[in-house]
Amino acid sequence: MKTYKHGADIYTTAKNLGVDENSIVDFSSNINPLGIPQGLKETYFNSLDLCEKYPDQYYRKLLKTISKKEKISENFIFPSNGASEAIFRIVQTLKPKNALLTSPTFGEYEAALNSVNSNINYYTLKEETSFKVNEDFINYITEKIDIVFLCNPNNPTGILVNKNLLEIILNKCLITNTYLVLDESFIDFLSDTKNYSLVDKINLNKYLIILKSYTKIFAIPGIRLGYCMSSDEKLISNFKINGPPWNISTTAEKCGIAAVNEEEYIRKSVKYISSERKYLIEELQKLELKVYPSKANYILFKLNKKIDLKKSLEKEKILIRSCYNYKGLDISYYRIAVKEKDDNKFLISKLKEILR
Repeated sequence: MKTYKHGADIYTTAKNLGVDENSIVDFSSNINPLGIPQGLKETYFNSLDLCEKYPDQYYRKLLKTISKKEKISENFIFPSNGASEAIFRIVQTLKPKNALLTSPTFGEYEAALNSVNSNINYYTLKEETSFKVNEDFINYITEKIDIVFLCNPNNPTGILVNKNLLEIILNKCLITNTYLVLDESFIDFLSDTKNYSLVDKINLNKYLIILKSYTKIFAIPGIRLGYCMSSDEKLISNFKINGPPWNISTTAEKCGIAAVNEEEYIRKSVKYISSERKYLIEELQKLELKVYPSKANYILFKLNKKIDLKKSLEKEKILIRSCYNYKGLDISYYRIAVKEKDDNKFLISKLKEILR
């Protein structure tokens, strides 16, 4: 059997345990614990009759909505089947010979780069500095580097790069003619996004590409919707032709349009997750685990005991993310999502039983 590279493999876990998949408490996928907002649920069901027709292949209403939200031109936006599709389209279009990634980070960047045989260089994030990107990162960006991927906040660490350093990195990329792909898929979980996002720099630098995702903040991973932004209109056009048409379903497009009205839901989500994240971090620290200062809706921690924690929790029908297959991490690292209060308490209670 192939090893599942991501979290959220509740299906295999349920099969192995001989239980219904709905009985698994999934801490391995970083989805908003408040669930799908009611407005999106209603939009989804109301759009089903429209599925008798093909979607608008230009996604004009969706682009208009995103354009208004991000305050950029509609011509700067490519809607995608989740952020993952955008990552692959970017790489397939640019075909970079040399790339720069942090280590650890989201594995899909490496997978996409490997699909075009890119030579990948790594900037190792150090545990002793809580896996932060430091200013020496710019020394790794040279004329030989065609593309840089940065995840902010980073997955799986939840650590942020501040805007001042991001601007320094972006300026270096401009000098070296290097594309900077900034993945902001989890940035909506922050209360102070303006201090970390570079969307306001899109118009100023054609080498900047920003990724966004509806999946995480609106809890719709099964619907699949994201987008990327660039002021290079020719590049956006090439993204469109480097893949099949109608990459976004009618229901996904309608949900994306409706999502613009969910500002209160986002505010409520940010407040709730901040509170529950604090609770989880404090409880994990009481168990003498090394916990890293995440600002996202997930938490990375290190276990200093020779226990397969993932398997131990699976017996309790709890699924967490083992981070052994993140480059730069090993079997002692785990990631958990911030979930609903009762689920979080249940996890902590089981961890106490296992670790004490």
